This record gives sequence, C-alpha cells and structure tokens, in this order.
Amino acid sequence: MRPFFAAILAVCVAFAATPAEALRIEGSKDALFAWPKVLSIGPDRAFFVVDYDEMRDINGRDDEPERRVNSRYVTALPGTASRMRVLEAAGRRVEIGEAGTPANARFAVIFVHGRAGDRRLGMDDRRFGGNFNRLKNLAVRNGGVYVAPTVKTFDAEGRADVAAIIASLRAASPGAPIVLACGSMGAMVCSAVARDSESVARLAGMVLLGGAPDGDLADTALVKARVPVVFTHGSADETYSWETQKRVFDRVRAGGGTYPTRFVLFQSGSHGTPIRMTDWKDVLNWIFANTPRR
Repeated sequence: MRPFFAAILAVCVAFAATPAEALRIEGSKDALFAWPKVLSIGPDRAFFVVDYDEMRDINGRDDEPERRVNSRYVTALPGTASRMRVLEAAGRRVEIGEAGTPANARFAVIFVHGRAGDRRLGMDDRRFGGNFNRLKNLAVRNGGVYVAPTVKTFDAEGRADVAAIIASLRAASPGAPIVLACGSMGAMVCSAVARDSESVARLAGMVLLGGAPDGDLADTALVKARVPVVFTHGSADETYSWETQKRVFDRVRAGGGTYPTRFVLFQSGSHGTPIRMTDWKDVLNWIFANTPRR
C-alpha cells in the first residue's frame, strides 16, 4: 500500500471499535494492487477520492487492453486450489467457481457478477487487471475460500441462490467471517440479501463495486445490524451515477456518524474500474476490523 494512504487508513482503523481478535490477512503482490494516490479525503475520513489513469491502469498494465493483463500481475494457483463445481444447498443447485477450501476456512468471500456474466467472470485470472487472480490468491494463501456463483436472475431467485451459498459456508466454517461482494447489476442481489435477516446474521461485510444504487439500503436489516459496507465507484460511470450511489452512502452514514462504511471514488474511472482497481487486501482487513460482535 502506498505510504500516504496507509497512514490515513491507520487513523481510520484506530478510531474504529476493533475487536482484539479481529482477523487480518497477509497480502499478495501488494505493491501492484494497492489503491492509487489519494486526491482528497472527506472530513469524516470515510469518503476518499483516488487517482485513476486509463493509460497507466489499463494500457500500462495489460498486454491486451481489457483482455489480458501482464503476467507479473498473475500468480498461478496449484491445480487443486481452484475449481468449477455445482453447489447443492438449501434445496438449490448453484454453479460456482471456487478457490480455497470451504471446510474450516478462516474467512469467505462471495462475488456476484453483473448482467450477462456468470461464474467465469469472477474466476478470470487475466481480465480486470488480474484483480480476481489476486483475490483468489488472498483466499488460498490465508486459509480462506472464494466463491463466484453463476446468478441467473437478479431477483428473488438470485437472492435465494446466494443465501444458500452463505448458509452452506456458515455450516462448513461456523466461525468464519463471510463477505458478500456484488458488481454492477449484481448489487441488486446484494440489496435483496440485505433485507434477509437470516443471511444478514451470517455476514461480516458487504462490498458494492460500481453497483446499482439502492435508495432504501439504509432501512434494511443489514444496516440495522451495522454490518460494514464498502462502496467503490468510478466518477465517469455512465451506467450508474456515482452521485446517486454517494447519496445511498450518505443515508447510511446519517443513521449514525460512526457507522462502519467507506466510499472510494476513482477519479475519471468508468463502470468497470472498481472491479479492476479495488484493493482487496485493504477492503477485507478493514471489514474484519469493523465487523460487529454477535
């Protein structure tokens, strides 16, 4: 992580109610995947604007822009560490990609893709700047598990599929914190899960990456339970306006000034920028440090 931003985040964590036993994961290729330079910080230190440059962060990073990242951003996993399979749980059958072992995992991350995607998107090592490969490595190297399901619809059926995955992970690893991350239209599934008290009770955090804004998120079971929420968004997103998502963030904060939430805005970033540029090590460690006791 770049020294300036590391210092700022250390201040944020210091003022959080951090459980002494909070999980902390070790990194993988941290210098390559750290947040870009901080351009500005909100007065409450929860809203950050960070630098993004397409020529540097896509053209300078990829061998084939937006298709194939340079090999130095990718670390191959052992053949047995990553797989495609069908998960059967709670009466549902869900196609998933998986990295790590769900049994007795230290933590779990579920990534829900957007429109026209499937599990292959969240398992792709070479697209999105290698950021999914890094997330898979963070899971495997730290004794966690990463799950990328195929969500066929972004309605009650999609919510039920993700709820089944959450329940399955909780049964396999009873004490492990579970983080649900949703990109783009997949955020509609996150919104539905946020209203499901049973799933919320099993979640340690939620991450919305260029997500579809939910104006009523502040009224959900998720926020009432003070589950940490991280928003990352591009300022030039033409699919979902960052200003609209910022209003969602502001409403969540309005319910209590100490609510554990952060918003990272990529200056000039497009709709896909959060998938490419989010620093997963920092996001997960911040969530683990702020997960409420239950």
